[in-house]
Amino acid sequence: MRCQPGAIGRHLSWSLLIVAVCLAPGVAGAQEGEETLTPEQREHAYDDLAIRAAEFEAKNILKQVVKLARPTVVHIEAEKQETSGRATFYGRSRMVEEAGSGVIIQYGQAYFVLTNRHVIKDAKLSDISVHLFDGRQLTPQLVRFDEETDIAVLGISDANLVPARIGNSSQTEIGDFVVAMGSPFGLSQSVTMGIVSAKGRWNLELGDGVKYQDFLQTDAAINPGNSGGPLINLRGEVVGINTAIASNSGGNEGVGFSIPINVVVNVARQLIEGGSVVRAFLGVNLDQDFGPQEALRMGLGTALGARVKSVLAGSPAESADLRPGDVIVRYDGVRIEDDEHLINIVKLTEIGRKVPVMLIRDRERMVVNVEVSDKPKVQTTSQVTP
Repeated sequence: MRCQPGAIGRHLSWSLLIVAVCLAPGVAGAQEGEETLTPEQREHAYDDLAIRAAEFEAKNILKQVVKLARPTVVHIEAEKQETSGRATFYGRSRMVEEAGSGVIIQYGQAYFVLTNRHVIKDAKLSDISVHLFDGRQLTPQLVRFDEETDIAVLGISDANLVPARIGNSSQTEIGDFVVAMGSPFGLSQSVTMGIVSAKGRWNLELGDGVKYQDFLQTDAAINPGNSGGPLINLRGEVVGINTAIASNSGGNEGVGFSIPINVVVNVARQLIEGGSVVRAFLGVNLDQDFGPQEALRMGLGTALGARVKSVLAGSPAESADLRPGDVIVRYDGVRIEDDEHLINIVKLTEIGRKVPVMLIRDRERMVVNVEVSDKPKVQTTSQVTP
């Protein structure tokens, strides 16, 4: 959730405090040469520094964030059979170990670990181990995952499990401070800090069947092994699940991606309750011939958007009075780039949620509210139907 401006100002005052310490009486003399200080002056300088450090540390809420989050973060190890052409050793398959992270949540009276599907992919249930912050090791009782969003849930059971507090990623804004926790390179319980660098990143080349994307981007250091770990705001709430990095070297270069927690919770709830995921449905066929040139020719003033070709009978779109020829330019506050983008973001919407849709009709801008549903069994010849 968004921090109050005053709170942000206090945490940006670190450099000012450091300057104040450097200019404090007694410390200035140390800059000119420590040999000029008597033992008594040095003791006085240390005492003065301790007072100022205590004032500084009292304003550092990151310690409290980490203290609350640590018991909720787990290290995951998954032993799996390597499937590459080099996966033999004297004629036998070779076993490899995947390491990742996760975060504990409570759903009803049960406990689960949220993580990435690629962390536990191809591993048997008995070959997955969950390591808690206090050294305990658990074997999950169930594993369910959604390949198209790279989200997985592990069912666990033990005494004294600590669940994380879930935030609202729709209220997360660019520039918000965040903390990434996990096991980079197997170093469990590692903590890095950064900001939310961007929202709504999609169409990334991640491979492995990750079809629907709506990432938060962060410059908090994320490395191999952080996958599945939480991205946490300054209120100690999980706002994302760290999933991928953009890197030429294979390590952190300040560009990491997290699945927004609202998307994760929607998928995890369905996996827990029914074992599978049902995608949201809008009920429009889109005009594949609509593009930037056509948009500008129509005088829309923008080269973005998706044009409705037809509306399916009985669909959420029909109930909201969407019409052929409407150009959808925003969906739930997100500017729509093209047909594929609209399909992607609709599929990640929670079923039954009312979503504001901004469209242009007859060169007039308007907003309608659409309550998306699960897709009915309607036959359509269109290849582009969100």
